[in-house]
Amino acid sequence: MLRETFFLAFREIRRNVLRSSLTILGIVIGVAAVITMVSLGNGATAQVTSSISSLGSNLLQVRPGQGPRGPGGTRSEAEPLEMADAKAVENEISGLSGVAPVSAKSAQAIYGNQNWSTTVTGTTNAYFPVRNWTLKSGREFTESELSGGRAVCIIGDTVRKQLFGGQNPIGVSIRLGKLTCKVIGVLTPKGQSSFGSDQDDTVIVPLRTLQRRMAGNKDIEGIYLSAQDQVSTTTVKADIEVLMRERRGIAAGKEDNFHVMDMQEIVSTLTGTTQVLTALLGAVAAVSLLVGGIGIMNIMLVSVTERTREIGIRLAIGALEREVLMQFLVEAVVLSCFGGIAGILLGLSAAKLGSGLLGVPFIVDPKIGLLAFVFSGAVGVVFGYFPARKAARLDPIDALRHE
Repeated sequence: MLRETFFLAFREIRRNVLRSSLTILGIVIGVAAVITMVSLGNGATAQVTSSISSLGSNLLQVRPGQGPRGPGGTRSEAEPLEMADAKAVENEISGLSGVAPVSAKSAQAIYGNQNWSTTVTGTTNAYFPVRNWTLKSGREFTESELSGGRAVCIIGDTVRKQLFGGQNPIGVSIRLGKLTCKVIGVLTPKGQSSFGSDQDDTVIVPLRTLQRRMAGNKDIEGIYLSAQDQVSTTTVKADIEVLMRERRGIAAGKEDNFHVMDMQEIVSTLTGTTQVLTALLGAVAAVSLLVGGIGIMNIMLVSVTERTREIGIRLAIGALEREVLMQFLVEAVVLSCFGGIAGILLGLSAAKLGSGLLGVPFIVDPKIGLLAFVFSGAVGVVFGYFPARKAARLDPIDALRHE
């Protein structure tokens, strides 16, 4: 019986192909929009997570000032950090895999007739694993270069391109403002961060080199820390805050004159925001599924009117009401499922194209495709039931008299 019902449903759909195609258009657009929006949202979330993770694994930052709580940013009157603070954090805080004191200064990098404005960062070798940096070529600093403040540097890929083009920079000397230093390494490219900055536009020198020969002081602007994988960054952050309050002599009840930034908190905030936006866009797109369902109900009501004599004949020769109801309900569900399949294919194609244009990963979530298909079928059941019930309740005598 069910097989015969499906056969009749397909026959009616083939009989009015154009009308059937227009009927399911709302379902197609709705399903495609949901899949496209959710896929692009998932790709954006993955992009944000990956981009922030490239800054460093389980990264935390300690900086002077109260942090960017508003347009004023950090407080300029806050005392700078010292090398002793970095040593204390490294020795007294457990669960850390690396501690890297940093100080930075803008400078003009010059080689031959080429020059490029960049940021020079003074730090130690611990900076590379903490910030997930690897060397594309060359080497890291030696202990004598770090302790003696030698004029050596490691450059980012953007600086390499701007100054050297395709030439190998290893062993070549460049000028950073008034300081002449020898290039000993090139960093592996990272590209732009999620905040829009070019991570490869950097030059790294030993911390003492920057302090003595460029900044003229012993201050450090921040401390980068990497927590071990099994250690909670929230716990590490709390321990650091306690230690820094003691070292900076902050009395109980007084505000901190430093701030500790946990990158995991930023990741959670940004991914939470993108997920909410994705859900919102998916919900808006799902409204078109309801519009498509109304279209199916409208066409099925028209179909009942057109086929009144056929329904009357079936009822007169012994067809049961439930069989007539099942026939029209199956037609509505088949239309909706066709729309769901077409919408899934269209949505995946649109998501693939959109991912390429927006530069985000193309992520397919099978659960969303399955949910959209099931929902499209449910739309067929819900909006097809009323026309099917109307057909099943027709009086055979009145139906046979219908012109």
